[in-house]
Amino acid sequence: MRPAKIEPVSVQEAVDRYVEMVRAKTLTGQFSPATAEVYCRDVGTFAELAGPGRVLDELDGADVDAVLLAFARRADGRRRDGQALDERGREGRRVGEAVQSAASQARFRRSVSVFFRYAVTAGWVQLDPMQAVTVSARQRGGLRAERRALTVEQAGGLVGAAQRLADDGGGHGQGRRRDQRTELRDALVVLLLATMGPRVSELTRANVEDFFVNDGDRYWRIFGKGGRTRDVPLPRPVARVLEAYVERGRPVLDRGMEPKALLLSWRGRRLARGDVQAVIDRVLARVEPSRRRQVTPHGLRHTTATHLLAAATDMDAVRRVLGHADLSTLGRYRDELPGELEAAMRIHPLLRGGPGEG
Repeated sequence: MRPAKIEPVSVQEAVDRYVEMVRAKTLTGQFSPATAEVYCRDVGTFAELAGPGRVLDELDGADVDAVLLAFARRADGRRRDGQALDERGREGRRVGEAVQSAASQARFRRSVSVFFRYAVTAGWVQLDPMQAVTVSARQRGGLRAERRALTVEQAGGLVGAAQRLADDGGGHGQGRRRDQRTELRDALVVLLLATMGPRVSELTRANVEDFFVNDGDRYWRIFGKGGRTRDVPLPRPVARVLEAYVERGRPVLDRGMEPKALLLSWRGRRLARGDVQAVIDRVLARVEPSRRRQVTPHGLRHTTATHLLAAATDMDAVRRVLGHADLSTLGRYRDELPGELEAAMRIHPLLRGGPGEG
């Protein structure tokens, strides 16, 4: 039911109150910490782009359209590769084209929609301006997210570079103080992302105690969305890097400030979400150029799913590895791979051992 009187509040004041509400609901379990973090970050960006001093109720559909377009063209802060803007824009795009991925744009739009639904209930706006938004996905920069999964060669190059980096991490200080060496940590970050596909929030929240041994196999108890947990076995090579990091890599980073955190910065703090992309980029720099392709943490999650499914791994097993509640969600994480149809037909299950084979 709509309040009888509208309270004139600025965009920034409304966002601040909304963030307080989100944090309160997080404490009571109504929002997961990861969801709350996304909502708070996105509405903060919305306030910046819409104009923090404007009256919220004065924003209309055209204003929100302008914010959505501005967000689409906003530089992606995760990229730390130092690429310069040229006359075609960032990373060779034409000026005015989208920089944010389609997935990031969709997430931002959802966050703003939830914010305005609350604003209507709270009596800050008479009408939800999201109902009058007209900017299409094509105008925002594309109807589909660009292909994100790495090919076998690209993924193999990244994993190989991480494994070589782990071997280097066993050596003695080369170019850095001993307490700033992060080779084993960086290798572990990439291997966990590329072979197990966790969400970046699940990775950064991981504690040392979340990894345990059962019947000789090392497991990771992952605390996922919606309060769900899943126990996923680590591939043996990844388990070996984990053990090396816990034994030799983590102690040199530990300053006693984060006794539980698995992944530490060289300052001894829990590794932040924003630091993970920089770790990936450092390992990518060690991949031979012919097999190198930029990728985000979510792109490595996408890669894990694509290659597990392409290898005919049971779909429900893949669902459990990724931490999805529903099998249908896997469709988002499936890319076609070169040659996979040919390979599938060569080993057709109805023709194995049949007449004329061999």
